[in-house]
This record gives sequence, C-alpha cells and structure tokens, in this order.
Amino acid sequence: MTMNDTMKDLKAINAKYLMFHAMTDDTDAGDAKFLFSTKDNLTSNDMETCAGSRILEGYRPAFDADCIAKLRKAGGKLVGKCNMDEFGFGTFSTNSGFEIPRNPFDLERACGGSSGGSACAASVIEDHVSLGVSTGGSISCPASFCGVYGLTPTYGRVSRFGLIDYGNSLDKIGVISQKATDLKKYMTVIAGKDERDPTSMVQPEFRTAYRKMKSVAVPKEGIEGLSKEVEATFKKALEQLIAMGVDVDYVDMPSLKYAMPAYYVLATSEASTNLARYVGMRYGHQEGDHSLKFDDYFTSVRSKYFGDEAKRRILLGTFTRMAGFGGRHYAKAREVRQVIIKDYKSILETHDAVLAPTMPFTAPRFDEISKMSALDSYKADYLTVPANIAGIPHMSVPCGYDSNGMPVGMQFVADHWNEDILFSIAEDWEKQFDLRRPEVSI
Repeated sequence: MTMNDTMKDLKAINAKYLMFHAMTDDTDAGDAKFLFSTKDNLTSNDMETCAGSRILEGYRPAFDADCIAKLRKAGGKLVGKCNMDEFGFGTFSTNSGFEIPRNPFDLERACGGSSGGSACAASVIEDHVSLGVSTGGSISCPASFCGVYGLTPTYGRVSRFGLIDYGNSLDKIGVISQKATDLKKYMTVIAGKDERDPTSMVQPEFRTAYRKMKSVAVPKEGIEGLSKEVEATFKKALEQLIAMGVDVDYVDMPSLKYAMPAYYVLATSEASTNLARYVGMRYGHQEGDHSLKFDDYFTSVRSKYFGDEAKRRILLGTFTRMAGFGGRHYAKAREVRQVIIKDYKSILETHDAVLAPTMPFTAPRFDEISKMSALDSYKADYLTVPANIAGIPHMSVPCGYDSNGMPVGMQFVADHWNEDILFSIAEDWEKQFDLRRPEVSI
C-alpha cells in the first residue's frame, strides 16, 4: 500500500478504531518520506490540540512542539493527533474527554493508556510511527496492549518544548512503532538539546551503534501478581532470550513496592500545579458570568470541563502539597525516588538491563474496566511506574499472545543514557519473534 493509499483510507480506519481526535483533511502524501502521528498533548500548528480534555477544546496552537518540528524537517507528514486519557491521567485511555480508542486485536478491549491512540495508530497503519508521552508508563502500557514496540527514553533526551505537561519531572517523549528498527531511526531525529527546554541540556552524546545485550536481571517482585497467561508467556520469552545468549538472573529489588505510592504523590502534586492555569481566563474555555468573583468564576469553568479523573488528581495533588502535609508526603516521595534510582544503578552495574512483564494482564474489556475502582486502575501500573520515577530508558517489546490472541509485552530497563542497548536487543528480538499484525478491515 502506498502512502497516498494510506492517506485516502485514514478516515475510514479512524472511524473504526477511533485513534485520532484530530486529523489532516489532506489525502495527498505529496513528497513526504513517511507518515506520523502524535499524542494529543503535543502542540501542532495545523491541528487542534486538547490533551484529551474538554477544557482545551478549540485550542489551535501557534507553534509545533520541538519533536514534531524535527519530524517535519526530516520529511515526515503529520496525519493525526491521537486520543488519550485527559492530560495523561489513566491506564486505559478511557478517561478521554473525546473518543476512546479501540484495541486493534479486539474492538471491545482497551488500547492502554495514556498514549492509547498512538499505539493503536502504530498497530493498524502500515509503516507508521507515532509519538507517545510517558509519565508513569504511558508508552509501555499501550505498546504492550497493542502488540507493538514502544521506547521511553531517558528523561531529558527529547525536548519537552510544546508538551502540555502532566508532571514536569516525569514526562518523557518517545516512539511507538510496529518495527523495532524504527525506534532508533526516529529517536535519532527527535533527540537532542533544545535551549527552550533546560531539562534537555544535560544529556551526553546519543549512541546508536550496536551493542549486544549479554545479561538481564529479573526482579522477583516484578513477577508477582501476574495473570497466569502473562506469567507463562513471560517464562517462554525468558527461555528464548537464554537461547539467544542472554544470561537471565533473578534478583531482589524490594524498593519496587514503594514506587507506586511515591509516584502518585509526585505525579499528582505536579499535575495539580500544572492544571492550576486552566481557569477560563488565559487558558481553557473562556465563558461564564464575568461578574462572578474570581474563585467562583474559575470553579464554574473547571467543574464543567474537567473530567472526574482530572478532578480526583487535582484534589489529591493539592492535598499532598498542603502546609503540614508536604513534608509527610511529597518530601518522603522524593526520598523514595532516590532509593529506587540507587537500586536500579546497583543492579545495572552487573547487568545490561532489568526485565519484567510490561503489564500484569493483557488488554481488558471495557465492561471489565467499568467495574474497576480508581485504586484498581492505579495498581495496574506497578510494573511500569518504577522506571519512570527513576527517569531511565525503558522499552516494551511484544513477547507473545494469550489464548484470546491478545498481545503480551515485556519491558527492558537500561541505565541512564543507554538507549543503545535497548535498540540492539529490540532488533535482535525482532529477527526471531513472530509478530502478529491485527486484521485491519474498513
């Protein structure tokens, strides 16, 4: 299928899978070298950008995010902005203020979150790359559920200029694709220093040369609480890695159990601060009774346009930063983050990567998700949160399928600035793994 054929079919594909919130009206690929899409919290000057929230409905940025500008300069054509959980708040992309993307392997199941639309687009569109954003697992989770490769780079590797933030110390922009080779190809394009984002100024040179992975460490705590089919599939994947010449060691990493509570304190604290700007004046819908007092006015706007999960996280984050509670919660969470980083560093001194399943179960059905409490949804991320807290690079790789044909993923975690070892194992794995594409019909 040519790029022009793909362009002509995009609306029909999107009508079935709902991966795009906004998309191009252009059906001609022109002289584009490749097609790409991005999560809807990355600004683009030619499409509405809402970060999955009704409060930003109608917002058309005047500029491109740095990563989008770089892909355009490299010859890429942006075809769509992908549906997501509102401001990144979710595990299944069901907290969107707009459309909820459908899993390409089963339309009654979720794509994962919060970059669900991005993973769906990468799965159903041939030769497609999509940009995702990860705060606590928002690239790895949907990549696992949709059976594609997803790389979350070291914090600071890619400029966050043009990103609508969830948590400033946690957000990372990465790549999702059906092809392992695309991870290195497109990360090379979007990585680099940017004076507009000071967090991108501390990185060393981006290495891409092949470096064979020789050993992985599997935390015993990372293989607890798995579904039987994920556990069985992961064990088979470990056997295949051993056959490929990779040593597999089981290690203790008790700090993993503290990552989840620390993450939700840190992430919600930063989120409540970031979302304070949406008061219906400079940002967000500007409507309502202007004669109201300030607090009453912005309360009316925020109550109407924020979703339930956004409100929940604002309240939680505001509480953890309150006078008298900041030292008890936020400061303690920052200490836990340092312990987790230290533990990863210790293990990675003697191993090339830390490995565990990406998610404890395969993509759930929407009726199952509707019965989950907020806490149940939060707990689902316990395998992806630790690496995100530490700001170290990690990659979800498809490693098998359950009895329903749903994809299972495993996540490799490397040391800071060591994306090269992840590129290498992904490409080695791709050569021997039988990747299944979903049957895409329109």
